[in-house]
Amino acid sequence: MNLAELNRIAEAMVAPGRGILAADESTGTIARRFEAIGVQNTETNRRDYRELMFRAKPAMDYVSGVILFDETIWQDAADGTPLVRLIEDAGSIPGIKVDEGIEALPGFPGETVTRGLDGLSARLPKYHARGARFAKWRAVIDIADAMPTRGAIAANAHALARYAGLCQANGIVPIVEPEVLMDGAHSIDRCFEVTEAVLKATFDALFEQRVQLEGIVLKPNMVVAGKKAPRQAGVDEVAEKTITCLKITVPSAVPGIAYLSGGQSDEDATAHLNRMNQIGGFPWKMTFSYGRALQAAPQKAWSGRPENVAAAQRAFLHRARMNGLASLGRWTPDVEKAAA
Repeated sequence: MNLAELNRIAEAMVAPGRGILAADESTGTIARRFEAIGVQNTETNRRDYRELMFRAKPAMDYVSGVILFDETIWQDAADGTPLVRLIEDAGSIPGIKVDEGIEALPGFPGETVTRGLDGLSARLPKYHARGARFAKWRAVIDIADAMPTRGAIAANAHALARYAGLCQANGIVPIVEPEVLMDGAHSIDRCFEVTEAVLKATFDALFEQRVQLEGIVLKPNMVVAGKKAPRQAGVDEVAEKTITCLKITVPSAVPGIAYLSGGQSDEDATAHLNRMNQIGGFPWKMTFSYGRALQAAPQKAWSGRPENVAAAQRAFLHRARMNGLASLGRWTPDVEKAAA
């Protein structure tokens, strides 16, 4: 393991003013996104959509890295250029989603664990040879009555740590993503409680598996109320509680935090990130690793039509720039409206 090189990559992934584009939707997930905009879910359309983002150089200036799906990392652009080359030429780092989704956790009704450890050690060198310098693994933790259980949290934390260790052994920076879902009617305080437990278990497992924290990036949820909660917290409360939760769980050796949007609206995800960076007082860099919060607008603008590529790239630039400003604590609603 070359820890200095892993740390260099991790630091670049959370560079000030830049964040990570999560373009790793599975074929099934992107099918739902395409259905909403009336686009057929074909390999060519998936390629064309992602290519338009990777060729949007002004927007990619705000993107430090791109998480790819397995199909995408092997694809070439319409002119034959590997898509990973387009990302590198734009000054960003290619990455790869390596988990294989979730499955039911036996003995724990309603809870899941993430698949993909089997064969991972054989896949990682191939991804590295293709250009991937970081990877992503997502654990999913749901909040409901009597959930999550300690057993389910432990199972997911162990899988995250095993994955992270394998990545580092192969020269790949692991994004560690323990996501507490914002579905349901739970309060922000309940989200805080669960997020704290999940992060503590995750870092305990990382220590046990001898993962070097200087060579990872953490991708957590923000501390927010469930979508169906009777009261939604304001921007200040979300920012303050998220910072507090991470301060008591995340070691300072971690180079950076790249938040997931988790179903928040585009502007909410930006506003929350911005306020945290305005408050400051934490040892890590805080930026974004957004999927829907970066892509919903360009997908709608594109709608599968070649004549709409430029409009889609402008929409992508807008959201990337807004989140780049938020990672510096320089975003405002006025800037949002003026830029739009």
